[in-house]
Amino acid sequence: MSLSGKTAVITGSNSGIGLGMAWALARAGADVVLNSFTDDKADHALATEIALETGVAARYIQADMSKGDQCRALIEEAGSCDILVNNAGIQHVAPIPEFPSEKWDAIIAINLTSAFHTTAVALPMMRKAGWGRVINISSAHGLTASPFKAAYIAAKHGIVGLTKTTALETAQEPITANAICPGYVLTPIVEKQIPDTMKEYDMSREDVIEKVMLTRQPSKEFATVEQLGGTATFLCSDAAAQITGTTISVDGGWTAL
Repeated sequence: MSLSGKTAVITGSNSGIGLGMAWALARAGADVVLNSFTDDKADHALATEIALETGVAARYIQADMSKGDQCRALIEEAGSCDILVNNAGIQHVAPIPEFPSEKWDAIIAINLTSAFHTTAVALPMMRKAGWGRVINISSAHGLTASPFKAAYIAAKHGIVGLTKTTALETAQEPITANAICPGYVLTPIVEKQIPDTMKEYDMSREDVIEKVMLTRQPSKEFATVEQLGGTATFLCSDAAAQITGTTISVDGGWTAL
C-alpha cells in the first residue's frame, strides 16, 4: 500500500503516539505535518529526520490545541489534509470535588474540542480531494472508566461520539472516520514513570509493569507506538474503506473484561 500524494496532519506529534503515527504514515509514503504547542529546534529537527529517512515531505507547525483558532489555522497552514490524526492530549488525576476547573477546561479543550476544530477545516479539503481519513485517538477510557480521571474520560468518550457523527456525515463519500482506543502504550513518558514506581512499590521492573501499571491490561504487555502507527496506516488503506464510525481497541484485552 502506498499513501504517496497524500498529506497527513497529526496533532500532538513531537513525541509518543503522535510521533509513531507520523513515522508510520511517512513510511507508507504520505507527506506529514507534525505539531505541538512548542516551537523548538528539536521539533523541526524531527520533521527533517523523517523527511531524510523516508523521502517524503515533512514539516513542523506550531499550534496550541487549547485554542480553537490555532487548531483551525494549523489545518489551513498545512494547505491540504487527506489524513487527519487527532492525537493531542493531556491528563490530570483528582477526585471530582477536588478537580481544578481550569484543568477540566484544558483537558476538554485539548483532548476533545481541538478535534472538532481541525475536523471542521479538514473535511472540506478532503471533499475537494475526493478522499479522506479522519483518525481520532481515543483510549480504552473512551469505552470504559476509572476513578479520578473525570475530564480525560469525558473527553475520550466525547471523541468516540464525535467520530461517529463525522462518519455519518461522510458516509456516502470516500471519507472515513474512526477512533483508535489504546490501552497502556510504552511511550517515553510512561518509560520515565517506571523507575519511580519501582521505588514507590519496592518492586522489580517486571513486577511493576505486570502488577501495577498493567493491572487492567490482560495481555500484561504494553502496546507500542509502532503497533498504533500500523493500525492508523491500515485505516488509510483500501481494505478499510468500509470501516467507518467505529472504534478499534489496541488494549491487550482491557475492554474485554
